[in-house]
Amino acid sequence: MKKAFLIAGIFIIGNCFLSSCSDQDDSPSEPMLIVKFKFDPTQTRLNNLGLPSTVPAGNAAQSPIFNGISAHYIEFAPNANTQIGQGAIVYHAQETNLGGSTAIDFSQSKIVAQDETFLEIPLSQLAAGTYEWLRVSLSYQNYQINIRSNGADYAGTLSSFVGYNTYIGTHSIGNSVFPVNANRSQGYWAFALNDFPYSSSGQAPANATTVPNPIAATSPIPAGSCVVTGRFTTPLNTTGSETRNVVVTLSLSSNNSFEWQEVTADGKYEPAVGENVVDMGLRGLVPTYTK
Repeated sequence: MKKAFLIAGIFIIGNCFLSSCSDQDDSPSEPMLIVKFKFDPTQTRLNNLGLPSTVPAGNAAQSPIFNGISAHYIEFAPNANTQIGQGAIVYHAQETNLGGSTAIDFSQSKIVAQDETFLEIPLSQLAAGTYEWLRVSLSYQNYQINIRSNGADYAGTLSSFVGYNTYIGTHSIGNSVFPVNANRSQGYWAFALNDFPYSSSGQAPANATTVPNPIAATSPIPAGSCVVTGRFTTPLNTTGSETRNVVVTLSLSSNNSFEWQEVTADGKYEPAVGENVVDMGLRGLVPTYTK
């Protein structure tokens, strides 16, 4: 005969917990919408209108190696005529007025590496429908670049703030600390060498950050924002009756996405001779999904 006894308020008969034997929940878990990022240095390099572009004469560029990224806003758009804000918004980052005007709160930003989950919410929060386009407002990039100084090449890490406006307290790159405690508009950056005690910071020119939008003619984005727009290779259709997760991967083109104005025409970034950063915008978005 099996014996019944009580442990921590749960009756056990033999080896079977009553809570799991008699009250077992056989209902499936709720399907989730999961969003991840991918960085592709071979993906087509686009301009603001979503057309293939090359590096302008007098400038040079390199494809950085990404450590992490953050976004401010994610929206699914049914078609090319859907105006920004009128699609299905599934994510909006924290903002603050600490710096005076409204800005992204960098201290609350979620920063992820490639293939890490940036967003996971119940799929029911994405309205049922068919979506041809996706918009993502990028806010922060962290990546490795190469620089040249006095004929020697070095590797360093760059923090790139491409959001419309960001409140930054004190941020750091390795042992280098950058006390800002203010808003910074799109194009602020900070840099530190990986193996040497050298750091610097600066500001790219206003409205110089490339933000590809292939549907600019029918659905423009605000100037100074970083709302990159991309078309699903196959439209995403949701019915509300899904039983499996939908995983959306945002493939971003890092193809020569770090660009500077050359002083010495050698294709090497040399800040010590006055070569200035002019563009840090990612060069295209291709969203895909699995169901």
